[in-house]
Amino acid sequence: MLPETAFSRRVDALLIAVGRAVSWIWLALLAIIVLNVLLRYAFGQGRIEFEEIQWHLYSVGFLLGMSYALQADTHIRVDVIHERLPVRTQAWIELYGILLLLLPFIALVLIFSVPFVVQSYAAGEVSQAPGGLPLRWAIKAVLPLGFLLLLLAAVSRLTRVWSLLFLSGRDAR
Repeated sequence: MLPETAFSRRVDALLIAVGRAVSWIWLALLAIIVLNVLLRYAFGQGRIEFEEIQWHLYSVGFLLGMSYALQADTHIRVDVIHERLPVRTQAWIELYGILLLLLPFIALVLIFSVPFVVQSYAAGEVSQAPGGLPLRWAIKAVLPLGFLLLLLAAVSRLTRVWSLLFLSGRDAR
């Protein structure tokens, strides 16, 4: 368990609230999939807007859920090796992983995704499919939003790891 910091307590509370809210998207996604399958196979009517809303909801759930997964420490890692290491060694690996891999990756996604969204908004981009959803820029805007939340989660976790490694024995709160 990593110690909490004043920053991590505030950010983690936000990320937990976002994670709980986003978890309802999976139920909505399931309902739309069932409805779409029922319409297609029982009534012979496929609806492109249902197809598109499915991938929109999946994208929102995944992109906004990443930050919750990092905050809750439920993200994927090589636990076979990681869990057998001493806590301080795990913390050092976490520190270097965040600084050298996660933060640069987040920066790259943010650098390239913001112009992607701006260009889509400026062009008034809509679905190319007949009957598809309008406002394509809105779903694209979830990409930088998700990565901004992931950045917050990464910095929160970084403060917690830093506290464990360098403020042990002192009050990190």
